[in-house]
Amino acid sequence: MKAFVGYKKQPLSVSELLELIPKFIVEPSYYFLRWTHKVSGIVENIPTETDFPMMEGQMFNHKCELRWKYKQKNTYEVLLLSINENHHDFELVGKNWRIEPSETKNFPSNAYPAYGYRPEETRFPKKLIFPKDLDIRLQAENNKKPKLAQRYFVDNETSTVQFVALTVELSQL
Repeated sequence: MKAFVGYKKQPLSVSELLELIPKFIVEPSYYFLRWTHKVSGIVENIPTETDFPMMEGQMFNHKCELRWKYKQKNTYEVLLLSINENHHDFELVGKNWRIEPSETKNFPSNAYPAYGYRPEETRFPKKLIFPKDLDIRLQAENNKKPKLAQRYFVDNETSTVQFVALTVELSQL
């Protein structure tokens, strides 16, 4: 497993972005969309043309996280954080990345646990949405649901975490 961090050289139109997203879908995949006045929460539905314009969004699964951010004139800058080495249609950012955790004995999916917020959490004005089939680790359960996790992309030259990607830890049961 080799880390890949890359970006699209030219901003993408909404239609180009909607064509790109399905190329990275593996089951299960989740989405988080942000507008100036609201967020989607973590949802399972792929964005559609009616969801645009949005300020930014991301799609994540156990192989990658694809991020997009509004640029101008309804175009979006796109960043890919992946555990698959080659993505020829993306410009490579740096050459020397590693994924943390690298200790697969303790973290077999190369991901640290991530935790959702309890419904009564008061940090947000509205309750955050999480899919029922995603374990956000609020209770110690031994279930077969995919678990919310995070993966660190570390620059080997500086040993600095440059990106933290949402990911999914698949059940080892």
